[in-house]
Amino acid sequence: MSEVMVKCSQVHKSFGDLEVLKGVDLEVKKGEVVAILDPSGSGKTTFLRCINFLERGDAGTICVNGFTVPCKEGTKKEVMELRKKTAMVFQNYNLFKNKTVIQNVMEGLTIVQKVNKQEAYERSKAMLEKVGLGQRLDYYPIQMSGGQQQRAGIARALVLQPDVILFDEPTSALDPELVGEVLETMKEIAETGITMIVVTHEISFAHDVASKVVFMDGGVVVEQGTPEQVIDHPQNERTRQFLKKIKE
Repeated sequence: MSEVMVKCSQVHKSFGDLEVLKGVDLEVKKGEVVAILDPSGSGKTTFLRCINFLERGDAGTICVNGFTVPCKEGTKKEVMELRKKTAMVFQNYNLFKNKTVIQNVMEGLTIVQKVNKQEAYERSKAMLEKVGLGQRLDYYPIQMSGGQQQRAGIARALVLQPDVILFDEPTSALDPELVGEVLETMKEIAETGITMIVVTHEISFAHDVASKVVFMDGGVVVEQGTPEQVIDHPQNERTRQFLKKIKE
């Protein structure tokens, strides 16, 4: 039985009077690729951001690779420790515009992990080559397509060697013709066995690459299981309605 890499228990989050997460539970095993689907505005991005404390939940606990932090009471030191175990790929790339691609990828290694510059450069170069950007090391983000920028964002997450990578709708800001190259990169990463949690609207990616699919609605997990169970044979009426709408 493979070990649990991420365990979220009864995570709650409100913004003012709006209760976005109403007690979300999720367990992700080591090496799993979990795709989270939901209708827009049902809290999946908020939930993802709660996992690495970019948003602080109001209640519940987050555990990554055996290290547990209470959402509300977790200290700054605990939060920093947990963050070291995760890396995030954002939907809008979040690259520094005044730094080259390789400088962007090196940033976390030199600033957070205190790796010396030479080693950080070598590791970052190898990672950029892995995602097909070996010829773009000295380009600035403005000189690259959205797909290339997102692949640089993926390289920046991977180079940190995190226990889990969180993807927040990584293709939603891309032109349709660029979506494929990013999904292909993510598929290759999944095959290396790293644990991934992916918030996405890409049903085909969820079906073909994810080992588990989670459908959220109204701030709770409505249904979860294998892609075949959730996407091909959904049991819950809300899941069925959502998939019907997506496939129309």
